[in-house]
Amino acid sequence: MRTLKLKDGAAIFYKDQGLGPVIMFHHGWPLSSDDWEAQVIFFLQRGFRVIAHDRRGHGRSSQNIYNHTIEQYASDAAELVDFLGLTDVVHVGHSTGGGEVIRYVNKYAKGRAKKAVLVSAVPPVMVKSENNPDGVPMEVFDGIREQTLHNRQQFYMDLTVPFYGYNREGAVIKPGVQQNWWRQGMMGGIVAHYDGIKAFSETDFTEDLKAVEIPVLLLHGDDDQIVPIENSAIKAAKLLKNGLLITYPGFPHGMPTTHADIISNDILNFING
Repeated sequence: MRTLKLKDGAAIFYKDQGLGPVIMFHHGWPLSSDDWEAQVIFFLQRGFRVIAHDRRGHGRSSQNIYNHTIEQYASDAAELVDFLGLTDVVHVGHSTGGGEVIRYVNKYAKGRAKKAVLVSAVPPVMVKSENNPDGVPMEVFDGIREQTLHNRQQFYMDLTVPFYGYNREGAVIKPGVQQNWWRQGMMGGIVAHYDGIKAFSETDFTEDLKAVEIPVLLLHGDDDQIVPIENSAIKAAKLLKNGLLITYPGFPHGMPTTHADIISNDILNFING
C-alpha cells in the first residue's frame, strides 16, 4: 500500500498487488478502493496484477480542496498508470468511476488501455437538461448537496438502503455492508464529496463514448435506484463503437457487493473473450 504525490501536490493512495495481466479499479462516490475488495481478491486468486486507488479527496488520499472534476480524476489516473509503467490495462469503473474510466481511456490512455468495463456507471450524462430531457432533475442533486453539507453522517447511512436495494421486498439487509459503506464515505473529505456531486452528475461523456475504440463492457442492474439504467447504460451502449451491454434483472446499484460472484465472473469472461 503506497502513496503517489501528483504534479499538483495531491497525494494518491493506491494498492498494487499480485503479478500478471493488469486490471485497475476505479471506485464510486463517495467511497474508496476498499469498495472493490471482493473483486480484488477474485482477480488476485486468478493470477492478475490488481491496482486500486483512492480518488483525490477520498479514502486515504490527501483531502485537498481543489480540482474535483472528472477531467482531473482521469488525469490523476493517468499519472498513476504512467508512474507504475502499466500497459495493456483493463480499467474497471463503478458509478462515478465509470465516468473516470471512459474519460481516461479516450483522452489519457495513449494506447496503454486494453479494455474497459463500466459498472452501474454514470455516462453519458445524469442530469436533466434540454439535451437530456429524461435525465435526473437537478433538484435531486441539489438535495444530495444539501444532505452532504449539513447531514453527512446520517445521510451516508440512509443512502445505503437504495444503494444496495435494501428497500426492496425480500432483500437481505446486511448492517456490516452498510457500516463499511459509511466507513469509507466518512474517511473522505467533505469538500471533495460536495464538489464531486457536480462532477458525476453534470459531466457529459457523450463524445468520450463515441471516440473510444477499444472493447467496452457495460454492466447495469435494471433496478438501479441511484443511476437509472434507461438514462445511462442503455444510452451509452448505443454510442460506443465496440460496446457490449449486460443487464441484470432486479440488481441494485451496489451489485459488485451484493452479487459479487456474478459481476466478477462476467468481467473475467469479458477480459478472456
